[in-house]
Amino acid sequence: MSRTQTDDIVEKRLERARKVLTEQGVDALVCFPSSNMHYLAGFEEEPMERHLFLFVTPEAELFVAPEMYDDQIRDASPVTDVRTWSDGDDPTDLLERVGEELDLAGGHFLIDDRMWALFTQDLRATFPEATFGLASEVVDDLRIRKDEAELEALRKAASISDAVSEEVRALGSDAIGMTENELAAEIGERLANAGGEGVSFETVVGSGPNGARPHHRHGDRTIEAGDPVVLDFGTYADGYPGDQTRTVVFDGEPPAEYEGVHDAVLEAQQAAVAAVEPGVAAEAIDRAARDVLEDRGYGDQFIHRTGHGVGLDVHEPPYITAGNGCELEPGMVFSIEPGVYLEGEFGVRIEDLVVVTEDGCERLNDSPRGWQSL
Repeated sequence: MSRTQTDDIVEKRLERARKVLTEQGVDALVCFPSSNMHYLAGFEEEPMERHLFLFVTPEAELFVAPEMYDDQIRDASPVTDVRTWSDGDDPTDLLERVGEELDLAGGHFLIDDRMWALFTQDLRATFPEATFGLASEVVDDLRIRKDEAELEALRKAASISDAVSEEVRALGSDAIGMTENELAAEIGERLANAGGEGVSFETVVGSGPNGARPHHRHGDRTIEAGDPVVLDFGTYADGYPGDQTRTVVFDGEPPAEYEGVHDAVLEAQQAAVAAVEPGVAAEAIDRAARDVLEDRGYGDQFIHRTGHGVGLDVHEPPYITAGNGCELEPGMVFSIEPGVYLEGEFGVRIEDLVVVTEDGCERLNDSPRGWQSL
C-alpha cells in the first residue's frame, strides 16, 4: 500500500475520531506509543521513558514528542503538527503550552488505557482542573469494525498461518523426539520463510499434559509418539496478526479418550461459527460452543471464553464471552477457539479467525482441523 493510500486511511480515521469527540463532549484524546497511536496516526513505536503523545481534539491533532523523533513521525504520519522538546527540557512545560493553546485547562481528557503511570501522573499534574477517562470509551468503537485494508492484511496473515500449519502437520513422525522449544523455533522460522513479519505472540506448543494448560507456551518436554500437541501460533502481515490453533498427533496412538474429545471440540467450534451473523450477541456465540461441550460432558473442562477480537492488537474487543451483549456487526473480526483441558493428561483447542459479513461470517483460516498428521 502506498504512503498516499495509508495517509488517506489515517485521515479518515481521524475525521471519525474528531466527530465522536465532539458528540461526546471530549476535549482531548491522548495516546502514547500503542496500537491506538498506530491506528489514529500511522506512527508505530514502542513505549519508552520519554514523553511522546498524540493529542486529538474535536478541531485538530498534534504530536508532543522528543526532538529525536521529529523526522520519524513526519515520515510515517499525515499528522504534520509535531511539537518537540529536547533532552534536558522539562516536557511538561511543552504540555502546558499546548494545553493553553488548545484551551484544555479544565477540559475532559480520554487517555490511552495502557499509558504508563508516569505519564498519566504528569498529565494530571499539568492539568489539575481537568477530568479524565479512558480512550477505550471512544477508540474501541472506532476500531471494532475493520475496513477493507485491515481485512486484507488479516487475510494475508491467516493465509501464512494456514500454510505453515500444513507444513508443520506434515512433519509427522519427524516431530517425535523434538522438544517443544525446538518445534516452536521451527514454526517461527517457517512463518518468516513464508513471508511473515515475526510471531504475533509467543508460539504455543503444548504436548501431552502440557496441552491441558491453556496458556502454556513451550518448554523442554520431548514430544512422544501418541502425544496430542496443541499448536497455537500466528504472524504479522502489514502490521496485523494471525492467530490459529490446531491440535494434532504426529505419530502413534493417542490416549483412549482423545478422539472423542477432539470430535466434541470440533463440533463446538463449528456450532459457534454457524451462529455468527449480524445482530447476534457475542455471548450467544460463546453459548453455542458451550452448549455442545456441556452436552458432550466436557462443560467443566472448557475453562476460558470462546474468543477475542483481533486487529492491531491480537486481543481486543469484541470478546466472545458470557455476559457480553455486544451485537455483532459486519467487519468485526474475532477468534472462535473452544477447548477442553483434562488436567495431567492432554488438551484440545481448535481456533479460527472469522469476520462478520452481511449475512453470516467468513472464516479467515482454512487449514485442516482434524487431528491426524498429513
